[in-house]
Amino acid sequence: MAIKIANMQERKKPLYITVYDELYKLIMNGTFILDSKLPAEPALAKMFGVSRMTLRQSLSLLQDDGLVKRVHGKGNFITKIPTNNLKIGLDKIGNPLYKSHTKLIDDVEMSFRIDLDSEYSQQVLSKKSAAVVAFERWYKSEGEVVAYSFTNMAIEAVAELNLDLQDSDQLLEILESGIYELANRSTIDIKRSTSVNSSSQKHKVVGGEDCDLILESIFIHDDYPLVYNKYYIPRAYSCLKVNAVK
Repeated sequence: MAIKIANMQERKKPLYITVYDELYKLIMNGTFILDSKLPAEPALAKMFGVSRMTLRQSLSLLQDDGLVKRVHGKGNFITKIPTNNLKIGLDKIGNPLYKSHTKLIDDVEMSFRIDLDSEYSQQVLSKKSAAVVAFERWYKSEGEVVAYSFTNMAIEAVAELNLDLQDSDQLLEILESGIYELANRSTIDIKRSTSVNSSSQKHKVVGGEDCDLILESIFIHDDYPLVYNKYYIPRAYSCLKVNAVK
């Protein structure tokens, strides 16, 4: 497949903008399928008859648009931003994974264990507890695990929320949405992580080791958080958005 960009000298736009426009059209019309990998950069540069430097400038613009994600060592991937997420940002209380993940999550697998209180749990929950419930969730899209979360909840919060640890549907509902309805505020910290696929993990997360890590404390009390969440989203599927207003 070769694409000729004719009459370059007659155009006022820089060459990399012209390549950007052509790539944008090919993505939007389905020539390059959403959620798939783009051809390698040498092949793309040859396809458009431009240098790799010019091509990378074009890809950079597509990355800014949220249409393309570059995954180190793997290549460039077409990413899809669901239309129902375009106006939803991290500035409002709500599950940040669904606001930030470009894949459609169609299944969530959960497991939990009860741990002894530790210095770590005391730090993230801002209190001492008799024990801590540690929840793990694996988020799936079309059978593939595309995100992971780890949650700490004091055992006292289980009683406060009247939760039945044998009722997995109730537990999943409270973790995914119920706590956000109860919350009066939350705090979010965003970092980078490459530790999502440790050897002890039950499932391997696809999309690359490089993840955006969302650290979230959810409060219904003034003094300490109800739960502390860690959401790992592979950068190939991550779109973090904040709606800033004056």
